[in-house]
Amino acid sequence: MERSFFEQLLLPLEWFVEWVLVAFHSLLARFGMPEASGWTWGLSIAGLVVVIRIVLIPLFVKQIQSSRRMQLIQPEMQKIQAKYKGKTDPESRQKMSEETMDLYRRTGTNPFASCLPILIQMPFFFALFRTLNNLSKVASGELSSAGPLSQQLAAQAESSSIFGAQLSATFLYSDSTEAKIVTVVLIVLMSATTFITQHQLTMKNMPASALDNPVARQQKMMLYLFPLIFAVSGVNFPVGVLIYWFVTNLWSMGQQFVVIRRMPTPGSEAEKALQERRRRRGKPVTPAKAVTAANEQAETQGPVSDVRKGGQRQQPRRQQPRKKRKS
Repeated sequence: MERSFFEQLLLPLEWFVEWVLVAFHSLLARFGMPEASGWTWGLSIAGLVVVIRIVLIPLFVKQIQSSRRMQLIQPEMQKIQAKYKGKTDPESRQKMSEETMDLYRRTGTNPFASCLPILIQMPFFFALFRTLNNLSKVASGELSSAGPLSQQLAAQAESSSIFGAQLSATFLYSDSTEAKIVTVVLIVLMSATTFITQHQLTMKNMPASALDNPVARQQKMMLYLFPLIFAVSGVNFPVGVLIYWFVTNLWSMGQQFVVIRRMPTPGSEAEKALQERRRRRGKPVTPAKAVTAANEQAETQGPVSDVRKGGQRQQPRRQQPRKKRKS
């Protein structure tokens, strides 16, 4: 059976997904878990999430920082927008764009950084979807696997189940009541974890002044829209993909909780909670605002240099001794 051009592009990622799944499945089996159990394969999918998310930790930190800065620079953004409001000529549009990009540069803000972790995960998501969707074809020999997933392992994974729901079963294309129940439960959990993750990012880690702007209102709208999107689209995905999505959300929620708890945005509820914890422990209260401002200055402007433009160090001036007055 020939693969399409899109399937050919996904082959390297499918190989990676199969390699991680088989490696975790073999490891769990050595620890005594049943090889044909759906829980063993489900934990292998969770292992895939852990591997991918560990690789994406640097991008996740950048995502948090970018979201924070995008909120904090909104007052300046509104000033630029008000300055060129109603001006549609090309010169004004060009100047507005230049001032906006200069603001991004000075503050070290990348408006696209918040999307990077999601965009990078999507190909792996589709690769897992393809792997689970083709289990029956690989098990029957109709299709060859992209990696180390043999016919025997594919048949084993295809027949494995969690609470009676096969990993490859979907809500729409399965006659199993157990599969429909498990799918609905996973979609609800997936939507709930998404809501909590977005809520703690926008409500707990942003000052009140940064929440009254178009971007913040847009994020509030997405806070309620994302769970609805997952509920509608989730009925098309296999149980194994929903497990991957749910575990990914759990990881994001926990990772974000740690980052916000230790590095809150100045003026946010999270910062107030941090200062209160430090007071209770008898530790000195460090203004997060000053620390964050210093960090952002170091990131955007670099360390303050004691070198002049000419390349020579500025020497301290020697004070002349005062002359004694004659009496």
